Amino acid sequence: ADKLNQEISAILIGNNVAELTSTLIASGADKVFLIDDPVFKHYSTDAYVKVMIDLINEYKPSVVLVGATNNGRDMSARISCRVGTGLTADCTSLEIDEETGLVAWTRPAFGGNIMAVILCPNHRPQMGTVRPSVFKKPEPEHSRKGEVIKIQANVKPEEIRTRFIETIELEDAISCNLEEAEIIVSGGRGMGKKENFKLLEELAKILGASVGASRAAVEDGMIAPIHQVGQTGKTVRPKIYFAFGISGAIQHLIGMSTSDVIIAINKDADAPIFKVANYGIVGDVMQVIPAMIEQFKKFKNIE
Repeated sequence: ADKLNQEISAILIGNNVAELTSTLIASGADKVFLIDDPVFKHYSTDAYVKVMIDLINEYKPSVVLVGATNNGRDMSARISCRVGTGLTADCTSLEIDEETGLVAWTRPAFGGNIMAVILCPNHRPQMGTVRPSVFKKPEPEHSRKGEVIKIQANVKPEEIRTRFIETIELEDAISCNLEEAEIIVSGGRGMGKKENFKLLEELAKILGASVGASRAAVEDGMIAPIHQVGQTGKTVRPKIYFAFGISGAIQHLIGMSTSDVIIAINKDADAPIFKVANYGIVGDVMQVIPAMIEQFKKFKNIE
């Protein structure tokens, strides 16, 4: 926004969410468009897309950024089609192209083997989705001032084709809350079999960590897909990331390489994961994990 000499506006949609406007302003928003209505208590594609399109048509932004969450992906694709523009999904970097002044959207392509830079020269707004945890959150400046613009929801009940019935909580929702975890213990194909992930769960419990996994481990049926980290899984940025038996394919690195500290354990000394790791142990994970459990128990005085 600074390079383009433009304002940053945030769109806040929900029910009883007005108190979040100050957080958005402190995080960098110059304006906040607040759409606060009971119709938005639960996410609905029809309702959210309708209000977004109305805002885009009225205020004509040059760029629209959407979080690449489940809801964001659903909503952004529909918005881009209806306003007649392109959409660059799952961006890992954003820059301004100096020659054209366009947003240069960078994202993995061809299975993560290359990073493609995409421009949208002919249509507006320029749109892209960005995965959670790809960028570090700014330190809030609570002294910042901004404008809150209240928008009346122009959504009729008959325009919403789905109906919320109930929320079903996953039994292991806490253990796979990867996006907010400060410590993650992840296992790959090198874990050998499903039963061995019990050791990772024990280690995670001691450390207060979440359990992650590589795509290979998920595809081999060792653990549920909700634990998957990587290009086709979740992008994470924990303080500590343990990689047990993970070789370090580019698809996995895309999802975790921005972790503050990476500790890799693999019996292959030439595994690519060691190139991004801060600390590495060359060894059998089935020997290393029990040793870690024992040492961390001693450190925490756990019987």
